[in-house]
Amino acid sequence: MAPQLDAYFKQVEASSEDFIERLRKAVAIPSVSAMDEHRPDVVKMGQWLASELKNLGAEVELRPLGKQPHKEYLDLPPVVIGRYGNDKKKRTILVYGHYDVQPALMEDGWSTKPFELSVDEKGRMYGRGSTDDKGPVLGWLNVIEAHQKAGVGFPVNLLMCFEGMEEYGSEGLDDFINEEAKKYFKDADAVCISDNYWLGTEKPCLTYGLRGVNYYSIEISGPGQDLHSGVFGGTTHEPMTDLTKVLGTLVDTDGTILIKGIKDFVAPLTDEEKSLYGDIAFTMDNLYESLGSQTGIFPDKERTLMGRWRYPSLSIHGIEGAFSAPGAKTVIPAKVTGKFSIRTVPNMEIDPVNELVIKHVQDAFSKLNSKNTCKVWCQHAGKWWVASPKHWNFTAAGKAVEHVWGVKPDLTREGGSIPVTLTFEQATGKNVLLLPMGSSTDAAHSINEKLDRRNYIEGTKLLGAYLHYVAEEPMEG
Repeated sequence: MAPQLDAYFKQVEASSEDFIERLRKAVAIPSVSAMDEHRPDVVKMGQWLASELKNLGAEVELRPLGKQPHKEYLDLPPVVIGRYGNDKKKRTILVYGHYDVQPALMEDGWSTKPFELSVDEKGRMYGRGSTDDKGPVLGWLNVIEAHQKAGVGFPVNLLMCFEGMEEYGSEGLDDFINEEAKKYFKDADAVCISDNYWLGTEKPCLTYGLRGVNYYSIEISGPGQDLHSGVFGGTTHEPMTDLTKVLGTLVDTDGTILIKGIKDFVAPLTDEEKSLYGDIAFTMDNLYESLGSQTGIFPDKERTLMGRWRYPSLSIHGIEGAFSAPGAKTVIPAKVTGKFSIRTVPNMEIDPVNELVIKHVQDAFSKLNSKNTCKVWCQHAGKWWVASPKHWNFTAAGKAVEHVWGVKPDLTREGGSIPVTLTFEQATGKNVLLLPMGSSTDAAHSINEKLDRRNYIEGTKLLGAYLHYVAEEPMEG
């Protein structure tokens, strides 16, 4: 028997403008975890979220995580943990999200002010954090509120864990989860995370796998201070020249990783796995719309999805210390730091990959015969994750998707990394489900990030429906 959800759905519709206003207030807080000057805003966002939950009748705690490693002058933002419902006869679902966001500046190319939610005529709600991850986090609050206003009984006990450092490597969170797995989170029957996206724009999905990420820095230094190229050009080994040469040895223009031995770690593709890709609702036009260009590497859907999900990739992200402002400046930087990352897949383990990367960079630098100094290190790393999509947590979510969207969801993996997924699985021993709200065109981490109104409101319906279905799904698988 399908749960009776009509009253709940009607209430979500009736409250939709209030829910959008809640998102507007959240987006207005520039909770950028990577920037020291915005740390008070991150804390403010956590406190605002806690107060919203308290107003809904949840038990809430703000848990401190101590000082930030390598930046001991900064306190880490608190973890917001909460509980709604404490009925021993009901299942308990633990949900996770994050309330911090990526940096965003108008000069990056935003068409609207990034910290002011603006809604266009197509219902696209633009603002930093709208889809990643403030919209989905607020979805859970909306679920509680709509149940209360509709007079519908809440189907489960809801445990919540919302952090403020996800966009900066989730500093301090792993230890916290491991510590609380047998305490605050001890009665969780399953875990649900809404911090990812549909493959396209029309068909929902459930995600059972993620790539991991190893993030690296290469620092090359030489002169004691920045130099004038007119005076010193041609007389000294230049760190920037060395760095660009080393970065150029990592990956080719078709995305092939050039670090010897990396591909030997990758789990081979089976015929069964290969057969899963044909029916997935995704077209090359979905990719081109997301890219804003037709610069895809592969001409077909299957190889594109495998390139995104089940094979590793290496991306070069930027250079610290180099001149990057508009105009011309004839400076020779004294020290530059290049940043790149590798998205890892089964069976790439963190330490063996680090060893290969560090050896490759050191060898590439030594071949330059430069008198500069090179250091390379892994800034942070998160492991890949794969779960069983046959578990009752997934089958319940699948039924909820069908109820709300009228279609069976695609079962997908994803190219991004949410390391906390694996942490929750290992710490609690429970199945973890990724249940996305946003779509592929939301531009998380990019300029003009948005969340479609439809995805936000129907997504709130879906999160609530999932809780009803998971409350009655037979515990098998």
